[in-house]
Amino acid sequence: MPESTSGAWEYSLSLPNDLRAVPICRRTLRLILTMYGLIHLVDTAELIASELVSNAVLHTKGPAVLRVSWSDGVLRIGAWDANPAPPDPPDDLADLANAENGRGTALVRACADVWGWHPLSRFGHRGKYVWCDLAAA
Repeated sequence: MPESTSGAWEYSLSLPNDLRAVPICRRTLRLILTMYGLIHLVDTAELIASELVSNAVLHTKGPAVLRVSWSDGVLRIGAWDANPAPPDPPDDLADLANAENGRGTALVRACADVWGWHPLSRFGHRGKYVWCDLAAA
């Protein structure tokens, strides 16, 4: 079985604009991290990936891509979507305790060591890439 220290790796999962993509991403991510011996990151990584992919599917009409990579002890999770507009700035989670939506970016910010976004084009489609990093320790 591969170990998390076996070097850099990257996986990409192309997704249709369909809410069923969210559990597919979670299960795929769990399998990848388990195979690389990173089971201790699974719960947090699944939560982050769910938020990123949910936002991509709910707020755009086009396809999305989940990207997961490992390098130098850092797990990067990112999602590309077809909407070039920046993500909403995260509010404090305490302010969102009773909100029915709008917690996604705040959860990503709270769980990740660092996060960000940048405009990105893919296959001729404009969009954005929202990413975050989780350190292995």
